[in-house]
Amino acid sequence: MGSFLRGLSQNQQVALLFLVVFGLLALVTAIGVVLSLRERRAHAGDEALAQRRHDNAALLRMSWLMAIVFWVGWVLGEGVSIVLFGALSFFALREFISLSPTRRGDHRSLVLAFFVVLPLQYALVWNAQFNLFTVFIPVYVFLALPVVSALRNDPQRFLERNAKLQWGIMVCVYGLSHVPALLLLQFPRWLGNNAFLVFFLVMVVQTCMLVQHLAARGRQRPVAPAISESFHWASWGWGLLAGGAVGVLLAGFTPFKPLPGLAMALIACAAGSLGHLVMKAIKRDRGVTNWGGERRSVTGAAGLLDRVDALCFAAPVFFHSVRWTFGL
Repeated sequence: MGSFLRGLSQNQQVALLFLVVFGLLALVTAIGVVLSLRERRAHAGDEALAQRRHDNAALLRMSWLMAIVFWVGWVLGEGVSIVLFGALSFFALREFISLSPTRRGDHRSLVLAFFVVLPLQYALVWNAQFNLFTVFIPVYVFLALPVVSALRNDPQRFLERNAKLQWGIMVCVYGLSHVPALLLLQFPRWLGNNAFLVFFLVMVVQTCMLVQHLAARGRQRPVAPAISESFHWASWGWGLLAGGAVGVLLAGFTPFKPLPGLAMALIACAAGSLGHLVMKAIKRDRGVTNWGGERRSVTGAAGLLDRVDALCFAAPVFFHSVRWTFGL
């Protein structure tokens, strides 16, 4: 199998990777349809089961969407990938802001965030200006936004309003923009396709989150019960272990050797899973169970930010860990 994979070109390897991903999604979809039909007949009227089916279907739809986004980005090139992730950032930030009350004095700051900060951040990615890209939002934008708000002469809940907007930009724009940035890293001793780096990041983080969720079933004493009933140290450890194992298995497609691949996977999984817990705390503060609210979200998905929140935290930590490790 290894010799077969090495005999393929880079594009053929990526194409095979997507073929496997879409095949697995199709298989899971078919199994889900069969199980759903059986459960509807056997447990008609069970609201809890119906809600679980709805949540699973929403997760599956978002998995299809993300896989298609990655595939389209790979087929059409790095530029299109950056534009697609820019669109994801726009909708994720819109979801975040829609659940955070704003005042008239925030309108200029919101326009600045959506139509100046977001495009500029992705323009820096496009041009591979990584030194400025890494400090643009946490330094320049974070200092500029309160000034714009202050000029609107509205001091009521000033600190809270600005902190919400800054946090939304940090997660939805800064964090997510690091995913396409991985495509532009230039490794001196590795000539592989950088799409595998993105695939590595997404697979280890999603595996960690899935295993952590499954391992939490039936356990008692969550770490922070007011925030998450599914976060236990034991289930978190199992999630890290599963994500690390996937990282070792995928290391051959990346510039990492097995042990560094394990370390990078653990770093990404820890950042993503703990970031997911933080985003749950924000949702509890807002009084909602998902970013889409009780209705469908503004993107048409059942909470886009629910599906990418772990990635928003994991991507910048992973990106900078890779840069520091290889001196890029």
